[in-house]
Amino acid sequence: MLTSIIIRLIKFYRYFFSPLFPPSCRFSPSCSQYALEAVAQFGPGKGLLLTIWRIVRCNPFHPGGYDPVIKS
Repeated sequence: MLTSIIIRLIKFYRYFFSPLFPPSCRFSPSCSQYALEAVAQFGPGKGLLLTIWRIVRCNPFHPGGYDPVIKS
């Protein structure tokens, strides 16, 4: 249940808030897509920790690039 709530919140952000800002994510997939995949795959605990770590790395000092959600 918590997983579905978090996924809905991320989707809400993607559809209503994300279009208001210019694209600036240095990674592929985008940070919000990464969050959706991480929470769906690992649940709210580990999924949110992975998402937070990803967002911390998404800054001008990191080169970015392809960074998929880990498999296990």
